[in-house]
Amino acid sequence: MSGFLRTKLLHLVFNKNNTNTLQQLELGCFHFHSFTVSYLQNSCGFSLEAAKSLSNSVQFETPDNPDSVLNFLKHHGFTDTHIPRMVRKHPRLLLANAQKTILPKIEFFHSLGVSSTDIVRIFSTNPALLRRSLKRRIIPCYHYLNSILLVKEKVIKTFKRSQWNISDPLMDVAPNIALLKECGVPQSSISLMVSNFPRVVFCKPTVFTEFVREVKQMGFDPLKSKFVLAIIVLSSLSKLTIESRFEIYERWGWSRNDSLSAFKKVPFYMLVSNDKAMKAMDFFVKKMGWPSQTIAKNPNVLFLSIEKTIIPRCTVAHVLLLKGLIEKDYSIVTLLKSNEKYFLKKFVTKYQESVPQLLDLYEGKVDLRDLGVDPIGTI
Repeated sequence: MSGFLRTKLLHLVFNKNNTNTLQQLELGCFHFHSFTVSYLQNSCGFSLEAAKSLSNSVQFETPDNPDSVLNFLKHHGFTDTHIPRMVRKHPRLLLANAQKTILPKIEFFHSLGVSSTDIVRIFSTNPALLRRSLKRRIIPCYHYLNSILLVKEKVIKTFKRSQWNISDPLMDVAPNIALLKECGVPQSSISLMVSNFPRVVFCKPTVFTEFVREVKQMGFDPLKSKFVLAIIVLSSLSKLTIESRFEIYERWGWSRNDSLSAFKKVPFYMLVSNDKAMKAMDFFVKKMGWPSQTIAKNPNVLFLSIEKTIIPRCTVAHVLLLKGLIEKDYSIVTLLKSNEKYFLKKFVTKYQESVPQLLDLYEGKVDLRDLGVDPIGTI
């Protein structure tokens, strides 16, 4: 509650005989709220609806402090794109003391040799850092991360990552890192997790310990990077979501062991949404006629864009197969996962004399009907 509203409320409580107090409070609150909403619209560019929502988290009587914060940020390279995003994430930023609260944190990163561009990236991505104590949180966190990552650039990369909550590194992060080391996880994997997924390693030790326990039970090898990748996946999905992923693939003939095997091979395949997984499996199994187990052995193909990669490349393979130019046991990994240059050499230019319009087909300039070929799914 703001000081203004607190004063009004106390006045109401201790002056019961004043019959006009409640009415004054209501009028004061309305004016207070109305001014904040108007400011958020005019100075920050928010819609009326967004401004009303944000005004539930922050309110002020005059533009003095918010103006000083906005002018300070603009002076230090934050743009009209950065600032509304920061205020939306952390509305009380507008109440901060620019010189005492924000400036020292910017100066700290400047002292480390961090560029102005990267400083803007750090705070615009995670404005909550601005409410954290520089001496008790940010500086200890920096030094602790530096002791783990050993390279300043990796530490800065960690700070630039998507929003995460800086906690006391000795209370939260240290036990998690110690646990990974006890399991035999190498420094390279620890650095991978910390610099790219700080949110995970900064979670509460009790929660982190449970993720590690589950990954070990699944049979992941701590010496391989997939061990920490699996932890990252488990921390990103609820148990209900993970179970729904298993059920999706079971509909297409995978056993639970197939799903777990695919998870151990490519942990991030579990992050593919249910909707995309269903569409991809429908295309692979029903239209292309590939055995479901083939996808279980190559789950990384599920990451690919259905419209931009899977359909165009499979359409080329469909034509070549119908014309007897390739065998039915061609490698789907080579077809789908090879780079563009190799794919064109292997599946397009090699057969252009036999199928002159093959490149146009791949690029979407013609379709199967133009080539007099049956649609996919008729093989």
